[in-house]
Amino acid sequence: MSLATRSCSVFARQALLPEGWRRNVRLEMTDGVFSQIRPDALMQPGDHCADITLPAMPSLHSHAFQRAMAGLTETRQDAADSFWTWREQMYALALRITPETMRAIAAQLYVEMLKAGFTQVAEFHYLHRAEDGTAYHHPAEMAQSVIAGACDAGIGITMLPTLYRHAGFDRPLAPEQRRFESTPEFIASIMSDLDATYRKNDRISVGVGLHSLRAVNREDMIEMLSLAPADVPVHIHIAEQQREVSDCVKALGRRPVAWLLDEVAVDQRWCLVHATHLEVREVRRLAVSGGVAGLCPVTEANLGDGLFPLQEFISAGGSFGIGTDSNVLPSANEELRLLEYGQRLMRQKRCCGLPDGEKGSVGRFLYDAALQGGARACQQGAAGLAVGQRADLCTIDDCALSLPDLEGDAILDSLVFARPAFPVRDVLCAGDWVIRDGHHRHEDAISAAFRSAMRDLRS
Repeated sequence: MSLATRSCSVFARQALLPEGWRRNVRLEMTDGVFSQIRPDALMQPGDHCADITLPAMPSLHSHAFQRAMAGLTETRQDAADSFWTWREQMYALALRITPETMRAIAAQLYVEMLKAGFTQVAEFHYLHRAEDGTAYHHPAEMAQSVIAGACDAGIGITMLPTLYRHAGFDRPLAPEQRRFESTPEFIASIMSDLDATYRKNDRISVGVGLHSLRAVNREDMIEMLSLAPADVPVHIHIAEQQREVSDCVKALGRRPVAWLLDEVAVDQRWCLVHATHLEVREVRRLAVSGGVAGLCPVTEANLGDGLFPLQEFISAGGSFGIGTDSNVLPSANEELRLLEYGQRLMRQKRCCGLPDGEKGSVGRFLYDAALQGGARACQQGAAGLAVGQRADLCTIDDCALSLPDLEGDAILDSLVFARPAFPVRDVLCAGDWVIRDGHHRHEDAISAAFRSAMRDLRS
């Protein structure tokens, strides 16, 4: 007996296809994949009608558990408040998360991501052990809880079990980091378990994370890369803070990105998260390596990290995507807007989010670039509304734009720069309508579970 075929269709008055904006586009989906896309078509009975249809955005960097502290770290507790003092509050939260609360937090976050127009998230996961630091009987327990939250929400997830060995350049882990402790073999076992469990699920894939150069030395990095499958994505935090750079120079004799590019064959499967503090030569070397710069402007601003040299990087041909990171504010357009406005403030010029010498829509360039870089970092292959791709999209009402009757690239300029949030109406992920009229089908139950989990954590 054959399984029933899942199918649906969308008729978009305007849709952003890989070749550009087209009118009257009919998109057909079969078993979670785009099976036919026809511009200049006629609407058919049963079509879901949309004013504007966009390819959905990936978030290439997330720590789901940190959603539980959103808004709780904005009281100054130290005259020299910084990333390093914020980190102590994050550790305190991490020590209290259970598998059950992890699932509830993740599900809530991922519903919020879907409502913001994200349909894929790369989860940089290092909360591996039980509260007392012992290993769970099932080492993938916490990772499974995050994935369960993703399944509850219906979002796609690239799970990145993350190696975390040291507190800083071969210093032993501190007691408050006990839940992060891992070895290359431990991470490889989690990856193998997850791959065997979810191999046939088109929304779930597995890669590997290396926490940072301060937490993973060269020997462990090489061993981890040898144990991981050769085709999976590899993500690493790097050069996020000036102190991290100076500590790296002192310990390893080189700046973090320079060291990594010297010691490891960085290529298109790598995502260098943050990479905020780069010298000119590092910018060019990273750009030509094919590695994706994983930029998280909302979190980087919240933590006082600094500003990534975007214009120099994209002018050198570099690829980037955006991530929600600490998840203090899951918002695709806020990430893009803050990224570009940071460049304007730094340069005291306008419209800096384009390569040198290019003209055109800044909103369109940023959206396209983040879409492509994010898809690569999440191992989604080519991104966009195209036959053969996973059927992900989001729809926008024309009346929700900043001005009436906008067309083409003006739509993205409006969405990125003139809206407090993407006015997403409907979201399709792998052929399933996960958001309809701005609401998730299980939103009430997921929200109730989240509120209960938060009360338990705070008590």
